[in-house]
Amino acid sequence: MKLVLKNTENFVNKRVNILKKEVPCLDSSWHYHSQYELLYISKSSGIRFVGDNVSHFFPGELVLVGPYLPHLWRNDESYYKKDGSLMVKTIVMKFTKNFMGEGTFGNPEFAEIDKLLEQSKFGVSFRKKISREMHDELIAILDLSKGEQSISLLSILFRLSLCKEEDKKILSSTDMRQFSTENPDRLDTVIKYISDNYKSEISLGDVANIACMTTNSFCRFFKKMTNKSFTEFLNEVRIRNAARMLVQENLPISEICYMVGYKSIPNFNKQFKQIIGSTPKSYRYKL
Repeated sequence: MKLVLKNTENFVNKRVNILKKEVPCLDSSWHYHSQYELLYISKSSGIRFVGDNVSHFFPGELVLVGPYLPHLWRNDESYYKKDGSLMVKTIVMKFTKNFMGEGTFGNPEFAEIDKLLEQSKFGVSFRKKISREMHDELIAILDLSKGEQSISLLSILFRLSLCKEEDKKILSSTDMRQFSTENPDRLDTVIKYISDNYKSEISLGDVANIACMTTNSFCRFFKKMTNKSFTEFLNEVRIRNAARMLVQENLPISEICYMVGYKSIPNFNKQFKQIIGSTPKSYRYKL
């Protein structure tokens, strides 16, 4: 799995490209592209990586990702099983900033949209109540003509730009946009390895070897590319998966602790509270 620059000519020339995906799983690679992307997931669950943010996602996911911001939606393991029956249902809207004409969002009447597009360089996630309210409009855009799709997309962005601050969340804590392709294969390989093996014991030496680097060089490289240490990133992947399991599975907390790779329940509780903001027990019962 490598960090891929997705920049096909048909996306750029059309300015707006809207499609529906009904596939076994979502992204296969940590990637970025030159277009904005508004992603609405009506059926799917797993772990989402946007910039330096790691979070779990569920049906109702609505996220705006800006140009050149690396991202990856990785489904739960059950979606990747051969002959599996689970399917992803999502609507992907890719567009350029000039899809309504050059300089449109520089006009005062579109100042809020311009602000939202600027925030998208960090990734913006909207609360489920927003996606529920906009569900019909998001689904209906698929059946419109190209001209109507542009008008509808403008309306959707306008409504999203008026959302209250408590109804949206800025994802990446820093500007992680990639304007070069320096060592993308290494990072992609490491993220794939961590995503596939977080349940097992993974050492710094293991991932440094995967990246074909010394441990010191790898630590500098990983921090530069993700804004996190390897240990911080691994803990986030484990805890976000644990949080998902607390919602989806009726398993004892101690069992979930060991299933996501921790050998100590006190350490699991400590990491969970540090990353999620509550204990595993409180998290399960407040949902």
